[in-house]
Amino acid sequence: MKSIIIIPARYASTRFPGKPLADIHGKSMIERVVEKASQVGDQVWVATDDDRIYKHVDNFGGNVVMTRSDHPSGTDRIAEALDLIEAKLSTSFDVVINIQGDEPFILPSQVEQLIRSFETERVDIATLANPIHEISTVEDMNQVKVIFSPLQRAIYFSRSPIPFVRGVDRSLWPEKVDFWGHIGMYGYRSDVLRKITKLAPSKLEQCESLEQLRWLENDYHIHVETTDHKGMGIDTPEDLLRALQEGEL
Repeated sequence: MKSIIIIPARYASTRFPGKPLADIHGKSMIERVVEKASQVGDQVWVATDDDRIYKHVDNFGGNVVMTRSDHPSGTDRIAEALDLIEAKLSTSFDVVINIQGDEPFILPSQVEQLIRSFETERVDIATLANPIHEISTVEDMNQVKVIFSPLQRAIYFSRSPIPFVRGVDRSLWPEKVDFWGHIGMYGYRSDVLRKITKLAPSKLEQCESLEQLRWLENDYHIHVETTDHKGMGIDTPEDLLRALQEGEL
């Protein structure tokens, strides 16, 4: 099974323009993500639509491919990048791992978890979840929650608290049931990746603004691996400052 890691990186972020190039102790954020991913395999590529990011990645010796700027999601950018890379290398890959370019806290072991998921033939897509213990996080609409079966197949993703614990004071919910937060790192079989990018937006996806619901509604098997390490996505300059002050980076 041949796998490839592709890291989508855009310059035009509303809350943090130029985020992939932000300096973290002498190295850019995107370089630190590439370094983490490279501990798992040698086929690590950055997919960008910006000349500044392209030149920067090329200068530090990373693999980089230029994609279109009109993709509606990172998944679509990943699919185009896969086609370009396979044509460039004259080879094909069975599994694609999608790591966000603003996730310098990922662990190589988490990437390995996703890759191992595809040893089971029924798995189309794989992702990660971590336990939530605080009711404030359960209720936070920016923290996506996921419920999954005993066989670790995703049942639903939501911004709302799921499951709803009837007849119990909300403050006690985490004591009564396990809550899981979704970590937005994905693995896809290559053929599945190409198929899901051709699907029309679904009703549940539009309600929750979560593209993975489109995949569930079209009956794709999403496998959920669990991890105790959540990490911290860098969405704003304040996130980066806080991470540096807390010694996270």
